[in-house]
Amino acid sequence: MADQEQQQTEEAQAQPPEGKKPIALVDGSNVAHSSEGEFARLENIRVVVLKLREEGYEPIVVADAALRHQIDDKDAYEERVENGKIRQAPSGTDADYFILSFARELDAVIVSNDRFRDRQEAFPDAQDRMIRYMIVADEVVFERRNKRR
Repeated sequence: MADQEQQQTEEAQAQPPEGKKPIALVDGSNVAHSSEGEFARLENIRVVVLKLREEGYEPIVVADAALRHQIDDKDAYEERVENGKIRQAPSGTDADYFILSFARELDAVIVSNDRFRDRQEAFPDAQDRMIRYMIVADEVVFERRNKRR
C-alpha cells in the first residue's frame, strides 16, 4: 500500500497546477536536423509541436540562429520566428544554454536527442528532463523513460 501511495504522490508532483499545461522546450535545431538529407526540415518541427499539443504539453521551440540558413523552407521559418512560434537564440550563441536554462526555470521537459554532454556540469538535472523522439514518415514517437513525462 505504501508503494501505491508513493507512486500517486510522485505522479501528483509531476502534474502542473490545475488548468496549466506542462511546458515542453523543443530543441528546434536538433528536431529540424533529425531527418536524412541536405537541409533541416521545418516539417519536423511542425509535427513534433502538434504531437506535444496532442499529449497536453505547451511547446516552446528554441533554435540556433544558424538554423535560418539551413532550413528547407526559409520563408515559412522566418514567419514563425517573427510571430514568436519559434524563438531564435541570439546570433553567435548556443541555443543549448537557453534551452537548458529555461527548462530549469520553467520546470519543463526537453524534447531533443542531444546529450548536452558539454553542459552536464552546469545542468546535472538535464537528463531527467529529456524526452527523446523519432520521426518516421512525419509521424512522431516519444520515448517514455522517467516519471516526469
